[in-house]
Amino acid sequence: MASAGATRGARGLRDTRRIMATISDNIQQVRDRIAAACAAAQRPVQSVTLLAVAKTFGAADVRAAFVAGQRAFGENYVQEAIDKMEALADLRAACEWHLIGPLQGNKTRVVAERFDWVHSVDRLRIAQRLSEQRPAMLPPLQLCLQVNVSGEASKSGVAPTETRSLAQAVAALPRVRLRGLMAIPEPAADLASQRRPHAQLRSLLQQLRADGLDVDTLSMGMSADLEAAILEGATLVRVGTAIFGVRSPAP
Repeated sequence: MASAGATRGARGLRDTRRIMATISDNIQQVRDRIAAACAAAQRPVQSVTLLAVAKTFGAADVRAAFVAGQRAFGENYVQEAIDKMEALADLRAACEWHLIGPLQGNKTRVVAERFDWVHSVDRLRIAQRLSEQRPAMLPPLQLCLQVNVSGEASKSGVAPTETRSLAQAVAALPRVRLRGLMAIPEPAADLASQRRPHAQLRSLLQQLRADGLDVDTLSMGMSADLEAAILEGATLVRVGTAIFGVRSPAP
């Protein structure tokens, strides 16, 4: 007769395999949605990068996504992300870590040292600190400016009218590279309403290009609206729920 420990171990292995299979299936379904949206927009599927947002999910879930072929991961909370990076140190060289949540000034050093991308820059001082604190031996830290396209008081982000001046200042900083813009639009029920804020962000990026800035990234679109974002030119979609499931309460 199997011992209680052996039984628990077997059950744990089955649970791990089930989670891995579910995450793998979910990633494939999301990639199918991306492919269909790209086809509708007459864009190559390679023009859109999937960022798996693992907020409140553990290192085991990230590893399951990695096994399924996912390489770019988004995190909202700095310390939670660092804990996962340490637990997944064996995958570090193959993974790309993106901070997509608000960044406080007292957390810029660890972010500059550990992350590959930051999507949530909305103040020049934050960008300056990241520039000053990025280790010289690392590649430039890739930055996106977060734009509050919906004008929500509860949302972070630079106002659309102030985006050009901030972009020009950030683009001039050393050891960081301004890649483009990010937004978290207000939820909308229908495709046309979902497209409008994404179209606004696309227009802002086009203005930056007209100003001579070398920007190429539109970080927009999540589980509920990735199709609308891709139709408006998203190059990076941030998907959490559709991959990992409903989130637990924030830590």
